[in-house]
Amino acid sequence: MTTQTYDVLGIGNAIVDVIARAEDDFLVRHGMRKGTMTLIDEARAHAIYDAMGPAVEISGGSAANTVVGLASLGARAAFCGKVKRDLLGEVFTHDIRAAGVTYTTPPAADGPATARCYIFVTPDGERTMHTYLGAAQHLRPSDIDAELVAAAGIVYLEGYLWDPEDAKAAFRKAADVAHAAGRRVALTLSDSFCVDRWREEFLDLVRSRTVDLLFANESELKALYQTADFDSAVAALRTDAALAVVTMSERGSLIITRERTQTVPAFPVARVVDTTGAGDLFAAGFLYGLARGSDLEAAARLGALAAAEVIQHLGARPETSLRALAEENGLEAGAVER
Repeated sequence: MTTQTYDVLGIGNAIVDVIARAEDDFLVRHGMRKGTMTLIDEARAHAIYDAMGPAVEISGGSAANTVVGLASLGARAAFCGKVKRDLLGEVFTHDIRAAGVTYTTPPAADGPATARCYIFVTPDGERTMHTYLGAAQHLRPSDIDAELVAAAGIVYLEGYLWDPEDAKAAFRKAADVAHAAGRRVALTLSDSFCVDRWREEFLDLVRSRTVDLLFANESELKALYQTADFDSAVAALRTDAALAVVTMSERGSLIITRERTQTVPAFPVARVVDTTGAGDLFAAGFLYGLARGSDLEAAARLGALAAAEVIQHLGARPETSLRALAEENGLEAGAVER
């Protein structure tokens, strides 16, 4: 049996966040709708980059944010996602490795450029995003390292990457390898629009036990079961899933098993600055708790703490050591010992 070397392996979109401050008139000049996220093509991506001012470039993407949060907690984390062999591909690779995450996915030699998300922050703190998915959407089964998957206690799949057929096949390969090695598989639904596109396939992943743990927020859960009634959606999920966690913003999270449903409160915050990455970091805390053998409530408390840290500043990555923060709050996070 393969030795467990990693606590969590995240598989998702490898995106570089390019963050710049901008005035409202810049958005108007370039036809951007303030406060929205727009998907763009490569030509538009190059045009925006040429027009924007000084920027900070940092590796991003939902699952990548989660594994960086895991590393900050002291976990042994790895990531699988596709970039191209170009400048931003080098930025992504360097940045995620510098955060303490193992990243070995070979870059593409040709094809679309590395994915990037241009984030314009106006003086009022509003974020306007234009995203080019590029190479990230070209993850293939051949990119899945079976030894790496088998060496991870939990494999965490990003719902945003369920659109391309090759990526679906890559996810299924990873899940098969993980289960053959006695590991667990988790999926985050990512976005209610994503759920609308792939509802039946997501439900099949859960019902077939391809996925052992499901992460969702309230809107994603309602979209999954096509209902406006939260309680009925929870009841349906309890029937379908072995384990699920539903985040409910300031009302905390809901742990759902066949036996019971348990509410865990949110961690108090002084001021909410930017909710980007809250779900990603909640998943980091919860997965870390599972990886170190914590009970489900303790894992959700770690998730709440990690989410609380990230929503108190701009950006989707922690700005302080989550391990130190957890220890300060009596949650005993630290490197896992085997």
